Amino acid sequence: MAHSWILGIIFLTVVAPLWISAHYGTRWRRSRGLSREDEKIMAELWDSARRLEARVEGLEKVLDAQAPGWRGGRP
Repeated sequence: MAHSWILGIIFLTVVAPLWISAHYGTRWRRSRGLSREDEKIMAELWDSARRLEARVEGLEKVLDAQAPGWRGGRP
């Protein structure tokens, strides 16, 4: 009977904290990265940003040609 108390105390003070730390450490490492869906969304956003940048550059070229002083901020 005394042995079960000692084993219980050892389990609660040594084994359980180590097991809990290992369990949640593994879960944290797994959730730290991006999921496939997140990676897909990031790729779409990156592509969208590149296309928008190309459009802005195109508009700037048109404005530079048609309204040379537009960058000065004066109407």
